[in-house]
Amino acid sequence: MIGRLSHVAIAVPDLDAACRRYRDGLGAAVSDPRPMPEHGVTAVFVELPNTRVELLEPLGDSSPIAGFLERHPTGGLHHLCFEVEDIEAALQALEARGVRVLGEGRPAPGAHGRPVLFLHPKDFGGTLIELEEA
Repeated sequence: MIGRLSHVAIAVPDLDAACRRYRDGLGAAVSDPRPMPEHGVTAVFVELPNTRVELLEPLGDSSPIAGFLERHPTGGLHHLCFEVEDIEAALQALEARGVRVLGEGRPAPGAHGRPVLFLHPKDFGGTLIELEEA
């Protein structure tokens, strides 16, 4: 069902500082910040030859990333995102297997405008999984 790794998401308390570390410290190409109020985050993508790293900063106190940073003040790995060919088919297969889909249980537009789903971390060894239609 899953395809290639789309990105690894890291929650950060200071997006500007994180961008500097990746851009200046590692020489990586870093996108401009992208506020995404529908997800409660501002995101930046670090472009790599084989995948991306998504840096996430909370956009407001009700952001899920704000809650994550309360538990992990210095930041850390937030989720892994895998591509799927057909998000609706993936949703049906996951529901048939008893996998819990977070949120409204329906695909929603993600950072790249493609439909995404988030899967409950308790179903995947404590790791939040995002599926993104390729």
